[in-house]
Amino acid sequence: MEQKLLDTLKKYWHYDSFRPMQREAMESVLSGLDTLVLMPTGGGKSLIYQVPTMASDGICIVITPLIALMKDQVDNLRRKGIPAVAVHSGLSSRQIDIALDNCVYGDVKFLYIAPERMSSQEFQLRVGRMKVAILAVDEAHCISQWGYDFRPSYLRIKELRRIMPDTPVLALTASATQRVAKDIMEQLDFAEPNILQSSFARPNLSYSVRETEDKNQQLLRIVNNVPGCGIVYMRTRKGTEEIAQFLIDEGHSAAFYHAGLPNAERAIRQDEWIAGKTRIMVATNAFGMGIDKSDVRFVVHYTMCDSLESYYQEAGRAGRDGKRSYAVILKSEIDEQRITSTLEKEFAPIELIRSTYHHLCSYLGVAIGDGKESSFVFNIYDFCRHVKMDVTTVHNIIKMLQLNGYLTLVEDGDHPARIMFTIKRDELYSMRHTEKEERILHAILRCYSGIFNDFRPINEMEIAAWAECPHEEVFEFLKRMWRTGAIRYIPTNHDPLIFFDEERLPSRDIYIAPETYSRRKELMLERFDHMLHYANEEEGCRSHIIEEYFSDSKSAACGICDNCLARKRNAKQAGVNGDLERQILELLAEGATTTKRVVSQIPGNETSVLEAVRRLVDNGKIEADEMYLKLK
Repeated sequence: MEQKLLDTLKKYWHYDSFRPMQREAMESVLSGLDTLVLMPTGGGKSLIYQVPTMASDGICIVITPLIALMKDQVDNLRRKGIPAVAVHSGLSSRQIDIALDNCVYGDVKFLYIAPERMSSQEFQLRVGRMKVAILAVDEAHCISQWGYDFRPSYLRIKELRRIMPDTPVLALTASATQRVAKDIMEQLDFAEPNILQSSFARPNLSYSVRETEDKNQQLLRIVNNVPGCGIVYMRTRKGTEEIAQFLIDEGHSAAFYHAGLPNAERAIRQDEWIAGKTRIMVATNAFGMGIDKSDVRFVVHYTMCDSLESYYQEAGRAGRDGKRSYAVILKSEIDEQRITSTLEKEFAPIELIRSTYHHLCSYLGVAIGDGKESSFVFNIYDFCRHVKMDVTTVHNIIKMLQLNGYLTLVEDGDHPARIMFTIKRDELYSMRHTEKEERILHAILRCYSGIFNDFRPINEMEIAAWAECPHEEVFEFLKRMWRTGAIRYIPTNHDPLIFFDEERLPSRDIYIAPETYSRRKELMLERFDHMLHYANEEEGCRSHIIEEYFSDSKSAACGICDNCLARKRNAKQAGVNGDLERQILELLAEGATTTKRVVSQIPGNETSVLEAVRRLVDNGKIEADEMYLKLK
């Protein structure tokens, strides 16, 4: 197995050997074991599923959260002659159909897909027919509600595991504590715990924190003094635009990047930065995940992150080629207060959660006791305008309601039509229908099983073809059946949806479980405390702080962070000072003398010699009168 993997590595990637732990992880997943790999950014995580897939039969499904990451990975594989496709919201339905069909027919080795897309009708109809060798879950920390970047859509991966129970799962992340790692394995239904963890040390990456009230000038010093390209991370979209313009005005090649830009514009800016046409990318954390650019020389955080996990992930985008690079935080006195205020918004008061639930149900027209397993088109901006609340607070409240099982917000993609019969089969046959309606019913029952027990995705075009009638007539028939109460019907939709997992309850009955609220809040604040400890530390090695946080290891000092360098300078200066003091004492051992003679006799800087004399006097080793220095 080892030789086959090595041959594959040489053939497609032209490397002669594996990086630490890559081979062990590949062999683990090829032997059929569910495997969690904890490896720092730039450690070569993507090769861990790419190489074994090319060395075996079947396709690899890669679940990943960002379009930018998909695009970059697919382009890289295609340049090597490896067939790969990505399914995301930037593609038309026709393009998605073609891509998924090619996966079924064996013409594709890698399918990259966002977790939100796994519930789409196109994917559900085809995935069971694919020969899947590996299910790779990238950025696996997103599945843990105890992690710093929890995404509820990742919880759907469990459903995919049930479709392919014999396919091994390879979960990968660069930032997971031991608590989060355990939760990842539980959420992904690992047959047994299996963690492979490499060192979190980045020996070529120099970490530093600069406290300043003039961040623009500090940033300018960095970009002027560090050659090569870099990333500047901001917390707001507006901030990215302002700082990018500041750098441009100062003569630097810069661009901004955030989630508010159209997909095409983001892709263009990313490509220009990767190609070196743009030197500095000023971005929110929407940028950088999974981008394979090895020569990033600096990553500057204009404001500190709210967790060491996110900081380590983002800072780690520098120096992936192994050359000296720099990760810098610009810190000011008000940063802590601002970040704490932002974090508090994630956990609205319980009463506000209940009242927002009430307003949301009223806005959607859902009565108490109704709405279970129904879905509604949802415009969050219109709702926020209606209730006079900010989008961030509402989004976090919906996330909390989702974690507690009341409703689900589905933001990405084409949502297939779904139906479930609410009457028994005998009652259905006793209803009066026209001949055309009978054909439609017959087509539904012929094409879809289980619709009397649960919601099932349907294709209205397929039903129309079987019933030999226009698509519009199928749609109208289903709406009539829904109005009579014979079925529950959710039409095809391309906009964000709110899906009610439970019937609407009175607001007072909304229960927010402590593990989703108070416990998560405690952990969030605990993570921020670790970030503050890192940023405020003035003596300890910064790399050691990071490594200890993730793995509780007793790592050695890196020697290149700002604190390590300061310690070296201080030690060197202490040696110089000690040598000066020794020479002064030796001179005074010959007898009392003047300060002027001491300065003339002792080699070195006059100021340094006088400071050494002052230290000896202060420490009581020598005494001085108006004219002479002498030993005590």
